[in-house]
Amino acid sequence: MNELAALNEEQLMKLNNTRRRVIESIGKNMDLYGITLSIGHLYGNMYFNREPVTLDDMSHTMGMSKTSMSTGMRTLHDLKMINKVWGKGSRKDLYEVEPNWHQNFTDYFSIKWRKAVEQNMSALNRSLKENEALGQQYAEDQAFLDVLGSDKEKIDEALKYYKWLDRLIDSLETGDIYTFIPKEE
Repeated sequence: MNELAALNEEQLMKLNNTRRRVIESIGKNMDLYGITLSIGHLYGNMYFNREPVTLDDMSHTMGMSKTSMSTGMRTLHDLKMINKVWGKGSRKDLYEVEPNWHQNFTDYFSIKWRKAVEQNMSALNRSLKENEALGQQYAEDQAFLDVLGSDKEKIDEALKYYKWLDRLIDSLETGDIYTFIPKEE
């Protein structure tokens, strides 16, 4: 039985107002991190559900097309913010929110940062190789070698940063970060 069905109209209105404020806040927060406001609202709405929901349920709740809802659910699933779950007697896919905000933060940023680290380190390493080849090609031109040396130092500093960021990602994924910055109890 839907627990909201037991509420009177006034209770339901007040409850929805408090939830709407939180849902809007979640949507705005997620928008800051590059997730669309509507997907943020979708997560916010799902956050308050006590049972898994279908695409149809959320499409009806949010007044969005099933196609838009499917895209939103896929985005949240890819970011590990919702999980697909099994429901006895249901032929439709059911989804529930991952309520652990620490884990959501970890998953979201680990996915995004890891991708950025890999792409940027690859580009920097390619540039280092090209820099070295240029140094060999123009070994007699000291002015050019000085510029290449300066560029190499800058690239090396950037690589140090990405190696540090990689360790930060590892500390998020292993939970070691909470040794330094404990979760609120």
